[in-house]
Amino acid sequence: MTHAPHEVTRLLKAWSDGDQSALDKLMPLVYDELHRLAHQHMRREKPGHMLQTSALLNEAYMRLVDQSQIRWESRTHFFGIAARLMRQILVDEARRRSYAKRGGGTIQVPFDEAAAARQEQSVNVMALDDAMKSLEKIDERKSRIVELRFFGGLSIEETAEVLKVSPGTVMRDWTFTRAWLRKEMSAD
Repeated sequence: MTHAPHEVTRLLKAWSDGDQSALDKLMPLVYDELHRLAHQHMRREKPGHMLQTSALLNEAYMRLVDQSQIRWESRTHFFGIAARLMRQILVDEARRRSYAKRGGGTIQVPFDEAAAARQEQSVNVMALDDAMKSLEKIDERKSRIVELRFFGGLSIEETAEVLKVSPGTVMRDWTFTRAWLRKEMSAD
């Protein structure tokens, strides 16, 4: 069921103003979209990933509810933050797996092919995160565009709305940034 974006925005603003009942009304309205977003993130992961879609969604939800210092502007702002949180959760999970692979205080055992594939995916997620951090230092807007488009699943128009730029600017930056990220990650 699709709900009017202005209703979601109204509830987000009420929640920002301290109305906890707005959060109770908001979550059923955004749950399906958050689930779709989590599923989209998990679809990019290789098979055998330790985190399930529902676990990613639950962890993101807990972090979103904890975001009391954010002044929610709109539905697209909310989903942009949700996308960033999901990306960070996946990066944190990849770093934990990488730490465990290097020993992490555990007894060393031989790895089979599945473990090698999971570790390779951890490196890819971490390489993407490193590239995103480099991009953010060079051009924060381009980094936000990747976050909103790739991780958040927002359209060109929704991304433009969040960033308060024209759709043409988003399209140019998106085209450039995808090529830059490919080059940056292939250098690793």
